[in-house]
Amino acid sequence: MIFYDKCNTNIGCLRFVFKEEGLLERIVLTDSYWHALVTKHTMKRNHKLGKPVCQQFQEYIHGDRKQIDVPYKLTGTPFQKLAWEALRNIPYGKIRSYSEIATSIGKPKAIRAVGHANAVNPLPILIPCHRVIGKNNKMTGYAGGMDMKRRLLEIEDIKIAGGGTEYI
Repeated sequence: MIFYDKCNTNIGCLRFVFKEEGLLERIVLTDSYWHALVTKHTMKRNHKLGKPVCQQFQEYIHGDRKQIDVPYKLTGTPFQKLAWEALRNIPYGKIRSYSEIATSIGKPKAIRAVGHANAVNPLPILIPCHRVIGKNNKMTGYAGGMDMKRRLLEIEDIKIAGGGTEYI
């Protein structure tokens, strides 16, 4: 059985997906992805699992928490897990480029692979792929949309210049 709960926040509706053992497995940021997931799986709402997770995310979004600490399970390739661990190591309020992440994991030429790992990150915000930017300090895509990425960066006091496409 797959369980879920949702959390309405001022950056949008976050949906949390849990496995039977209560480990967070996925955070869904968009309605379209959520509808695709629901059509593939039998899911049951479980507010008991979701309430403490939602509380931590709310605290983060309101600036009262800098790190979310919930039990989770990552499913991905060894490379993806390596890239996601590097994302977890980006300090709150800091950004890194895809190139910097690739170099930090010992794969300096794997910039596109790091980008793909970010794109399929099953636990956005918790694994902070929003802290990754393009080579020339340009804002790049985000599963929850560019507005959500911009707002997440603003929560962490990362200043956005020039129409919201460059970081300073």
